[in-house]
Amino acid sequence: MATGSSVAGTHQSFEYRPDLDGLRAVAILPVLLFHAGFRSFSGGFVGVDVFFVLSGFFMARIILTELERGSFSFGAFYLRRMRRIFPALFSMIAVSTVAAWFLLMPQEFRYFGDSVQAAALFTSNILFRGESGYFDVAAEMKPLLHTWSLSVEEQFYLIFPVAVFLGYKFARRHILTVVLVVTLLSFGASTWGVAHAPEKTFYLLHFRVWELLTGALVAIAPRPAYAARGSKALAALGLLAILLPVFTYSPDTPFPGPHAAVPCLGTALVIHAHCRGGLIARFLGNPVSVFIGRISYSLYLWHWPTIVFLRYGLGHELTTGWALTAVAMSFALAYVSWKFVEQPARYGGLVSSRGAIVGVSSAAIGSAVVFGSIVNGLQGIPQRLPEEARTLYQATYDESRFSSARCFADTNGEGLTPAQIRRGKLCRVGVETASEPQFLVWGDSHAAAIAPAIDVAARQMGMSGMFVGRASCPPLPNTDFGRPAAVKRCIEHNSAVMSLIEQKKFAFVFMVGYWPKYVHRAGLPGEGVFFDPRVKPSWTDWSAPVKAGLNTTLTKLARQGTKAVLVMDVPEMGYEVPEALARAVVSGRSLDIAPPLDYTKMRQALARRVLEEAAKSSGALVVDPMSVMCDAAKCHVMRKGTVLYRDGDHLSAKGAESLSALFHPVLHIVREGAQSWVSAPRS
Repeated sequence: MATGSSVAGTHQSFEYRPDLDGLRAVAILPVLLFHAGFRSFSGGFVGVDVFFVLSGFFMARIILTELERGSFSFGAFYLRRMRRIFPALFSMIAVSTVAAWFLLMPQEFRYFGDSVQAAALFTSNILFRGESGYFDVAAEMKPLLHTWSLSVEEQFYLIFPVAVFLGYKFARRHILTVVLVVTLLSFGASTWGVAHAPEKTFYLLHFRVWELLTGALVAIAPRPAYAARGSKALAALGLLAILLPVFTYSPDTPFPGPHAAVPCLGTALVIHAHCRGGLIARFLGNPVSVFIGRISYSLYLWHWPTIVFLRYGLGHELTTGWALTAVAMSFALAYVSWKFVEQPARYGGLVSSRGAIVGVSSAAIGSAVVFGSIVNGLQGIPQRLPEEARTLYQATYDESRFSSARCFADTNGEGLTPAQIRRGKLCRVGVETASEPQFLVWGDSHAAAIAPAIDVAARQMGMSGMFVGRASCPPLPNTDFGRPAAVKRCIEHNSAVMSLIEQKKFAFVFMVGYWPKYVHRAGLPGEGVFFDPRVKPSWTDWSAPVKAGLNTTLTKLARQGTKAVLVMDVPEMGYEVPEALARAVVSGRSLDIAPPLDYTKMRQALARRVLEEAAKSSGALVVDPMSVMCDAAKCHVMRKGTVLYRDGDHLSAKGAESLSALFHPVLHIVREGAQSWVSAPRS
């Protein structure tokens, strides 16, 4: 346990350590190269954890040294933080805003406005943790995604000085013990969280604070007098613990938790070793490493928006040449930011008085908050786009009424409940009548998307049915179609649907699903802005359980006199179709954005074979949207001026309605079959 004097003994000066600037270089370079797409640096994200440990060390050393000298002031501490962090941060946000205005589509710009607000208020980690939903904008579309780590640090800076001040004042002898206990508790929570709540654990402070406190422990704990050889060995071991994860971890590594402990403890060892001679000291303390370390904050700020906006401008992922260009541009912007923004703000007389610093900082934060509110309120300001692009983009919002909470449950189960399903409190398809419905439309979000086609066709034929759906839940009760958690959340929903079918004795049931995804357990690679049809989709065959579940369900339906109508999936486009069309108009590129027909056929082949075989063995009917959405050359994203999709694989409401004729033949059979069923005596 450290006494007051032993604590004081570790903080007698602010000795400059070039090795720690070099350690910053070791942190930032893997992050930069990982984000630029260099596969060798597959675990480069651990550089952020190195920064966390360094931040904790510096904060503890600064605060405790000033407390021991009797010179600590909360006002002075936070003014230094403002000088250090705000100028470069808000400069990056301002430049990114200009780029976003010209490059981002309305929904993306709306997300960007939210992230500007969150970055200014240092709540980015909370925002991005909450943006992990089913239809969320992909991470590579978020130019300010990297500000999540700044938010974690700033939240730490709000709490840590107060905690250290109180600890120093009232429990000076126990500071080390208290920090150690909190570190272990946070590490335990992080270890639990990577298995049970990975998104929260990645982004939120209480799961990450142990990393910052690891650095604080190094600053607080007494340091033995090591021999030169011992210091060199510790530094080498620490550097190895940082670099090994850079090259051996991947985005699939459970993180942070125990895997993050390796680079964090490695960083702690390098700091603790304070190696002054030998190969490691020369590596960390050479002029190049020190320079990169000094500009590391600006380099971190500028590298990610540079990469994101470069991708937007190119319209594809970065090739090796473009990745190197992104790295060079990041360094250039970082140097300009460091030389003309960071340094003058920290050491120059540009803004010197306390009032001016607070005033300028408050104005910057306020402007960011107002900007975010305006962008959000104006739905991403679509007026920025040319009229043709704006018209095409509107399909993004053309969502089927069958996707509403009254008709449908989302992936979290919000909306239509199993109890409502069992009671038959469902949305009607076709005409509204008091008579019993003739059919049921059952499936996942693709069912909700195509339901308007069945609805229009049924209205034209004077027929009535019902709709039931839940996102990511295929009409396959008790079937292993994906991850255990995904299957589990569908059990009660599908059980309720089967009970309803038995109760209502529907003559026909339309079964609709995202079949290719279930039989391959994967969407298209790189779906979204950077989709590339030259990259082959997954051919992994997971169809056996889907086939078994489908056959079991069809057999059960047939036994109770219900005939199935299997609706094959619509062609997947890979791109967010309305956005891609609007972007094509803005850039002057072709509107012909659909992948080649051969690509679509290969992607759909396994799912189509499963459905065709199931229909053949059970006598189920089949409806094939590809027959009207594709010609001999390719499948189409537009039909007589109507944008058929609202994203990459869900039909727009108008697009679905335009396909209503596809369902006329099968609805004729349904009507005749239902009438025969009604006239037949029931057992």
